[in-house]
Amino acid sequence: MSCSLEKTSSIWVIAMDRVQKSILVLGANGGLGSSVCRLLLNQDYKVILAGRNKLALKSLSEELKAPYIVCDATDFASMGSCFEDALITAGRVDGVVNAVGSIHLKPAHTTTEEDWMSVVQTNLTSSFACIKYGAKSMMSKGGSIVLVASAVASTGMPNHDAIAAAKGGVAALTRSAAATYARHNLRVNCVSPGLLATDLTSSIRSSPSQLEASTLLHPLGRIGSPEDISPAIEWLLSDRSSWVTGEIINIDGGLASLKGRMLARSVS
Repeated sequence: MSCSLEKTSSIWVIAMDRVQKSILVLGANGGLGSSVCRLLLNQDYKVILAGRNKLALKSLSEELKAPYIVCDATDFASMGSCFEDALITAGRVDGVVNAVGSIHLKPAHTTTEEDWMSVVQTNLTSSFACIKYGAKSMMSKGGSIVLVASAVASTGMPNHDAIAAAKGGVAALTRSAAATYARHNLRVNCVSPGLLATDLTSSIRSSPSQLEASTLLHPLGRIGSPEDISPAIEWLLSDRSSWVTGEIINIDGGLASLKGRMLARSVS
């Protein structure tokens, strides 16, 4: 839908007087984050890009013609400033997506303390900060927060000990925060992907044997793409999901719920 925009009293509105939602996307320059930004802009949202990499953000900002804010999602002070800047930039914040994340494939006994802290801060601390400052920004009028967990949070996978713990925390945080803020009409939900084809997984996908093994773990027979996930995130941000909160939505090719394709082959 193509819409003409005008700015009235610091609020962007669509010509038909429907308020245009303003969404802050953290980790905007990543594979999933950039896919979400493109989809939201195509659906007539106002999008504020946020992340740590200024050069990457600036390039994406110029491509998408969207404002950006440099911030560290693992640092509370930086996140507080980010939300303040987003309110100044857009006049309002109606939704937040935390697409900040990492991948760590080591068993616990070879994971260093530095590894552990990095995984927890990148995945869980960033999600908590998103709730903390998102709630402060949206409690008065409601809104939607979307976090990102992982299929490994709900199914045991070898060598995923640290990332499974962190993403499991994200899922638990989703449910608790949804209960806390429901009376403020602030919805909190989470998508839980399987393996996605992004820069984060390039080392896995560059190895033919690892790629084949990873593919066979997914009953639908392929790894995912960011475009498999971003429509669900857009739906959770929209009014079409206004009666949905506290949900962990698996979008993982069947990884968390079904037996893998390798096992299906062995019994066919």
